[in-house]
Amino acid sequence: MPFDFNPLPPLDAGACLGVIAPAGPPKPGLLEQVPAQIEAMGYRAKLFPGCAGPSHLDFLAAPDAERLSDLHAALLDPEVDALLCLRGGYGCLRLLDGIDRALLRAHPKPLIGYSDITTLLALWNREGLAGWHAPMPASDWLAAGGEADRQTLAAALRRGLEPEWTERLAEPHPLSRPAPVVHGPLLGGNLSVWASGLATDGLPPVDGAILFFEDISEDPYRVDRYLTQLRLAGQLDAAAGFLLGRFSEAADASAVLADHLHPLNKPVLAGWPSGHGQPNRPLPLGPVVRMDVAARQLSW
Repeated sequence: MPFDFNPLPPLDAGACLGVIAPAGPPKPGLLEQVPAQIEAMGYRAKLFPGCAGPSHLDFLAAPDAERLSDLHAALLDPEVDALLCLRGGYGCLRLLDGIDRALLRAHPKPLIGYSDITTLLALWNREGLAGWHAPMPASDWLAAGGEADRQTLAAALRRGLEPEWTERLAEPHPLSRPAPVVHGPLLGGNLSVWASGLATDGLPPVDGAILFFEDISEDPYRVDRYLTQLRLAGQLDAAAGFLLGRFSEAADASAVLADHLHPLNKPVLAGWPSGHGQPNRPLPLGPVVRMDVAARQLSW
C-alpha cells in the first residue's frame, strides 16, 4: 500500500473532541474533571457512555459491545471532530475484529491516544488514516506536572501538520546512531502492544517506515522478547530507521535495544521525550516525517 495518509488538519477553537474509553476504566474521580480540562484547551467535550462503565471485567472501562459502539458512534457523530481516548490500560485488542473499517474510512477523524491505544492507531494507519500518539486526559493531564503535556497537545492540535514543524532534542543520547537523513511514515507506539498485533490484520506495512517505540514496566528480557518477535517477523529489516521514546519504570533496556538495532546499520534517534512519563510530546503517526539523527531533529 502506498504511503498516502489523510492529513491531520488543525483543530480550531471550538472543535469537539469525542471522548471514548476503548481500553481501561478511569480511576475514581477523574472522569468528572475531563470536560473542564478539554474546555480549558479551547475545545468542546462530548463524553460517550462507555467512559462511565461499568464492566463485568474490572480492567475494562465497559463491556466490549459498548466500547465498540462508542467508537462507531463517535465516528458517525457529525458534531465530533476528533476522537480522544480517555486512557490506556488494556482492551483495544478485544475490539479489533469488530471495528467497521469501511465506516472508519468514510469518516476519517483523527484519533488521539497512546499506550494500549497503539492497537487502534495502528489500525488507523493500516487504513491510510493518521493519528496522534499523545497524552490522554485520565492518565496524563491530571497527573502531577501533567498541565504542560496538556498544553503541548493543545498546541499540536491547533497547529496540525501545517505549516511544517520541526522538533529537536536538546541533548545527544548514547543509543543514537547517526546515518544519512531518512524519510518515511512514522509508525509504531507502545512496543509490547505493537508486538501483540503481529499475525493479526491490524498492523500497517512497515517497509520504508520509521518505527517509533516506547514502553513502561517492561524489563530488558521482555523488551528482548518483543524485539525478537519483530525481527523474526521481518519488521526490523523492513524499517528505514528507528525513533526511541521513553522506556520507564523498569530496569534499563539500553543494552537490549542496542543489541537488536545497532547491527542493522540504520539511523536510530533515541531519547525522544514521548511515551509514559513526562514530558510526553505528541507525535503524528502515519504521515511521512524527516529524521535527522545528527541534528537530533524530527520534521513533518
